[in-house]
Amino acid sequence: LIGEPGVGKTAVVEGLALDIVNGKVPETLKDKQLYSLDLGSLVAGSRYRGDFEERLKKVLKEINQRGDIILFIDEIHTLVGAGAAEGAIDAASLLKPKLARGELQTIGATTLDEYRKHIEKDAALERRFQPVKVEEPSLDDTILILKGLRDKYEAHHRVSYTDEALKAAASLSDRYINDRFLPDKAVDLLDEAGARMRIKRMTAPEGLREVDDRIAEVRKEKEAAIDAQDFEKAAGLRDKERKLGEERAEKEKQWRSGDLEEIAEVGEEQIAEVLAHWTGIPVLKLTEKESNRLLNMEEELHKRIIGQDDAVKAVSRAIRRTRAGLKDPRRPSGSFIFAGPSGVGKTELSKSLANFLFGSDDDLIQIDMGEFHDRFTASRLFGAPPGYVGYEEGGQLTEKVRRKPFSVVLFDEIEKAHKEIYNTLLQVLEDGRLTDGQGRIVDFKNTVLIFTSNLGTQDISKAVGLGFTGSSENDADAQYERMKNKVNDELKKHFRPEFLNRIDEIVVFHQLTQEQIVEMVELLIARVEKQLSERDMGIELTQKAKDLLAQRGFDPVLGARPLRRTIQREIEDQLSEKILFGEIGAGEIITVDVEGWDGESKDNSSASFTFTPRPRPLPEDTFDKELEETAVREADEELATEIDAETHGPDSDGPDTVAPDVLDESGSDSAEESHNDDGDDGNPPPAGAGAGQPL
Repeated sequence: LIGEPGVGKTAVVEGLALDIVNGKVPETLKDKQLYSLDLGSLVAGSRYRGDFEERLKKVLKEINQRGDIILFIDEIHTLVGAGAAEGAIDAASLLKPKLARGELQTIGATTLDEYRKHIEKDAALERRFQPVKVEEPSLDDTILILKGLRDKYEAHHRVSYTDEALKAAASLSDRYINDRFLPDKAVDLLDEAGARMRIKRMTAPEGLREVDDRIAEVRKEKEAAIDAQDFEKAAGLRDKERKLGEERAEKEKQWRSGDLEEIAEVGEEQIAEVLAHWTGIPVLKLTEKESNRLLNMEEELHKRIIGQDDAVKAVSRAIRRTRAGLKDPRRPSGSFIFAGPSGVGKTELSKSLANFLFGSDDDLIQIDMGEFHDRFTASRLFGAPPGYVGYEEGGQLTEKVRRKPFSVVLFDEIEKAHKEIYNTLLQVLEDGRLTDGQGRIVDFKNTVLIFTSNLGTQDISKAVGLGFTGSSENDADAQYERMKNKVNDELKKHFRPEFLNRIDEIVVFHQLTQEQIVEMVELLIARVEKQLSERDMGIELTQKAKDLLAQRGFDPVLGARPLRRTIQREIEDQLSEKILFGEIGAGEIITVDVEGWDGESKDNSSASFTFTPRPRPLPEDTFDKELEETAVREADEELATEIDAETHGPDSDGPDTVAPDVLDESGSDSAEESHNDDGDDGNPPPAGAGAGQPL
């Protein structure tokens, strides 16, 4: 039996054994018995030469004498070389004579790779077996297999599987798990979904927790009755606690035996949840929160991308189409060429997309195509062929996508790669799959492929004023159309038609305007603000400072990339020096302004930045604990002084003593009422009020 791992080779033999027991076999197979040969047990403990051969000969002798045994050898390729130490005969050589004479009826099972590697090389062994190919079952057959296994897994996990769960396990595993085979991967999905549901329900049932709460309440009442010396009530509560304890023990016994527990149901969502955990592919049904997030995707991406509406809309449409389940299941989620001048946000949009989908820029698979400029380096991308260095390591692209099948793959500066690589990518763009150097199929159906290119923009970047010339909107649109046409012409010259024809959309990025550069300054300064906030400091820029940074940080050829370096040089370097010199400390906000520039002139060489610290205002809802405690303490002292003055009078030298005759029968000071009456009309106590007299 030859087949891929997990297709059911061993199950075929087990099915034969079942049919023999049930009598559903031809006359020649009736009363036959199937035995499995464990080669590992035969080899184990054979310390001396001849031990293994002696054991195997005894097994073969018994099989020959009985005459009703069919031998099953799982992983039959292990016969080759088994027990062959220092020139001894291996197991395969011992079996060959028996197999040739027909004295041994044997069924073996192995994979296609192991068959080629071990058995095909030994022609004498190969001719003694008839290969039978075991194909992977279809989806319908897999669902029937799962229905047959349903009862066993339901009894094991104490759950129930719906028909939709069985169909989802077969269809989802077939679509999203490409390195394993049906029905093995579908059975594993079913098994883990049941185990997860079982673990979630292993907590005590609600009825048992209610009894625990009642026991705790009765115990508390009993202790209170004992403290109050009401022993008759305490005895009644003790009997009640004992009865509740017996009830709890009975319920716990029922729960442990499974009588109380409700049978949990495993449905399509639980299967999808397990698959999402395995592969990282969000195949769960869209929640309302996720739907709203996808509908507002453009707004989220624009928090990091200035302008470039066309590119943001194109990417957003592709992601929404994928998550709604309407994309072509055979092709990638989206494939784009991002073209345009350098430094306008092509790479940044790819990072923003990865951050939106996965929460981190690190989930972007970025390949610098400048490293693959000749045909020999293509093996680093897809994996070296057998016999070459690096064959076992796999390719830089294929290995990363195998581990992150739901990802954004960025091919940076694709025009620098060798043309042979474009031919290999044709299969990825059309069929969503690629075969690596080791023959494994890598799935690209859930990836977004982005190719960036600067073709056709070099001369335009130098010639155009890039937003700083004050040209009208019509002129800017005309410049963009000219650049777009030039870019498309260059792409058609450089790439073959079949490559461009497989791309979903070619997006030409706009050149940046002055207003957009200022917005970019605000984005980068916000990152500086975040770093300063960790040190209890802040930063503010005047509009003139933002305009100056925008002018100094934009280069017609390099785009906005020098802006980051300008902010480091003009802002961060000076801030760090002032912090180290102690000119700026915690709890301060630094206002950055400009001197020596009017804000409009293009000549800003004499302009310089000024840094003015000021105390950070405390938020209204923030209270200093020490100040609060000090204020309370001072208020208490002031109140005590006022009470003492009112009690003793202005001429008193010491505390008054209250005479016994002014105490009423209850022991309270009747002077308090007199004092309150005097206080009501605002008159001070009489001057003659002395010790022992009520005020």
